[in-house]
Amino acid sequence: MHVVPKTTNSEPGLRERKKRATRRAIAEAAVRLAAEHGAENVTVEAISEAAGVSPRTFFNYFPSHDDAFVLVDDEVGERIRESVRSAPADRHPLDVVRDALVTELDGFEERQELWALQSKVLQRSPHLIQHGLKAHVADERALAAALTDWLDAARPPDGPSDAGIFPRLLAAVALTALRVAIEHWCEHPGEVVLAAAFQDAFAQLAQGLPRPPA
Repeated sequence: MHVVPKTTNSEPGLRERKKRATRRAIAEAAVRLAAEHGAENVTVEAISEAAGVSPRTFFNYFPSHDDAFVLVDDEVGERIRESVRSAPADRHPLDVVRDALVTELDGFEERQELWALQSKVLQRSPHLIQHGLKAHVADERALAAALTDWLDAARPPDGPSDAGIFPRLLAAVALTALRVAIEHWCEHPGEVVLAAAFQDAFAQLAQGLPRPPA
């Protein structure tokens, strides 16, 4: 399947790049400290010191202590949703979501170790899994709302006004496919390229999940 590449106009400015770098530095410090000491034993002060920021700056990027460990990024989610809303009306819905997600994969490859560490941190701290699940459900609902907006904008004047469960189902399937691709990538360091795993997941969805060859 064709993936629409990023254009020059979509590249973030200097301020945006600095904000992303700061957020990543805080998240990385949090995950590495939690992997070594346990999330419950890591304070906001310790994370901030390791990231080279103040505790006040920490809370500019993460609402709570636990948010730093689950690598939730509201800005990424909003960029994905905006991409969905602005997609051409005649595109296949699965392609629209896939392209919106693939634009956020830049820089993931060099962070494979961090994602693997984060998975271990979550496994050791059940309350963080629950926290991450709540964030995932919120992202899923927000993506479904963006899909609903896109479908409504593309709907003919005399077309049906309710897409039913389709937006929720597509959002859930797409984000699950992304999660599975990331997990597969983390489990095979040096063997699997994330973008390839991600594309393969969506290709299988587009084909209706055919039975693998014997």
